[in-house]
Amino acid sequence: MQIEYTPIEGCFIIHDTFFGDSRGYFFESFNRNTFLEKTGVAVDFVQDNQSQSGKGVLRGLHFQHGEFAQAKLVRVLNGTVLDVAVDLRKDSKTFGQHVAVELSGESRTQFFVPRGFAHGFVVLSEQATFFYKCDNYYYKAAEGGIAFNDPDLGIDWKLPADQLLLSDKDKELPFLKDCINTLQF
Repeated sequence: MQIEYTPIEGCFIIHDTFFGDSRGYFFESFNRNTFLEKTGVAVDFVQDNQSQSGKGVLRGLHFQHGEFAQAKLVRVLNGTVLDVAVDLRKDSKTFGQHVAVELSGESRTQFFVPRGFAHGFVVLSEQATFFYKCDNYYYKAAEGGIAFNDPDLGIDWKLPADQLLLSDKDKELPFLKDCINTLQF
């Protein structure tokens, strides 16, 4: 496991070592002890989630408030996505900044998003299967989100706006400046 540090403290890109031969491949996608040793972050994942989406589907930017905040370890099983994490920690020197990383089934790269971040992704390939581990259970009453097209965030989603497919709920999310006073992590 190799850790690539991002400009935003707490977000890591993870490059795993994998072993392949004519039969296929093997790699260890998560080992708590190795993760702690390499990152200094102790995390206990309690829930795994998986989604499948077609090209242009944008899911996000989502987060959980307060005691229900979630850290996530995300990866793509097949296909390619642009994955984005936005720092919502009010006391952070990188508040409101984001990290964007391309994840694919081919690269087997993973992305760690700590608590206190909004998270989302867009599918760049014809189809993608997205998998993520969470360190806290989902709680509907604690969900929140920020508009994917917030001009203050300046996220380049790598696809034209007319090719993006959002849920009705995600189309109604506020800009960060309009919900900043409600953020609790």
